Amino acid sequence: MAITAAMVKELREITGVGMMDCKKALAETNGDMDAAVEFLRKNGQAKAEKKAGRIAAEGIVKTVIKDDKYAAIVEVNSETDFVAKNEQFQEFVADVADQILNGNAVNVEELLKEASLKDASKTVNDQLVEKIATIGEKLSIRRFEKIDASNGCVVSYIHGGGRIGVLVQADTDVVNDAVKEILMNVAMQVAAMSPKYVSKDEVSQDYLDHEKEILLAQAKNENPDKPENIIEKMIIGRLNKELKEVCLLDQVYVKDGDLTVGKYVDQAAKAAGASLSIKKFIRFETGEGLEKKEENFAEEVAKQMGN
Repeated sequence: MAITAAMVKELREITGVGMMDCKKALAETNGDMDAAVEFLRKNGQAKAEKKAGRIAAEGIVKTVIKDDKYAAIVEVNSETDFVAKNEQFQEFVADVADQILNGNAVNVEELLKEASLKDASKTVNDQLVEKIATIGEKLSIRRFEKIDASNGCVVSYIHGGGRIGVLVQADTDVVNDAVKEILMNVAMQVAAMSPKYVSKDEVSQDYLDHEKEILLAQAKNENPDKPENIIEKMIIGRLNKELKEVCLLDQVYVKDGDLTVGKYVDQAAKAAGASLSIKKFIRFETGEGLEKKEENFAEEVAKQMGN
């Protein structure tokens, strides 16, 4: 029986398995769709579809940099920390990071459709599905970003084996080890203190209005008898304190409590003979915002042994 593209497409949609493997399964089963699904299941390739509803909240963040100027950061999730430490998984994440850096995708949907740079006969999604079948857990490419630091350089910092990943971009007239060390210290600050903005200039009016509203309610509850003008001064003081916590350059520098990050950068850049301006940072923390499935490992093993 002739195997048509429509049949291959249908089998792929049912199983999530790559096009070439679907075509092979249909050829092996003479075009019988149900038998082809069974064929793929028996070969372990259709396991991925069964895992679609699971929560993938572990995993790692990976960064990659080219020529000190171009960088990508990606978070790929797994179901368990055990798999996140698996060499196969980590190699796959490294390949995904390279694909992002050297490809043209601007979001995960586009990335999954791209032809793999390692094997042009497969898409990134094909490789993801194959890796799910091999490893036996749901895996998910959650998010990524890219940086073009044409006017300076970019550095990366990975904390906790990939639990947190940071990129820091700066404009600079000098790119040397001293400048990279300054930016690495800033990246460690970002990892530790999780700022929201580089400086106050980035803070939107919407954010300020929202925080003022919250602080006003707090102040009135704590001081119901104080006049409005006193309350207003209290709010300004509290808002300024908060901005120093969420704006990177205004944060207290963790390696020297007498300096802000901004002052540290200025002093260190001057000593290095460089003009240096922090332009952007990206901080990914694995699983942030995702629900994590709590399981008793002993119970899980017992269940599997009982099957």
